[in-house]
Amino acid sequence: MARVISDSCIACGACEGTCPVGAISMGDGKYEVDAASCIDCGACEGGCPVGAISEA
Repeated sequence: MARVISDSCIACGACEGTCPVGAISMGDGKYEVDAASCIDCGACEGGCPVGAISEA
């Protein structure tokens, strides 16, 4: 199951650079995970400084 980014996202972009498949991009005011591309590796979750990423 893909990861999700909550409204706690501060749009810093730290997660985008950690995703090995490029499944994270800037959305409307926060970053979003493309569920179809996400391989659920969790790299983004560890890279988020505010803990805004979790399992869906």
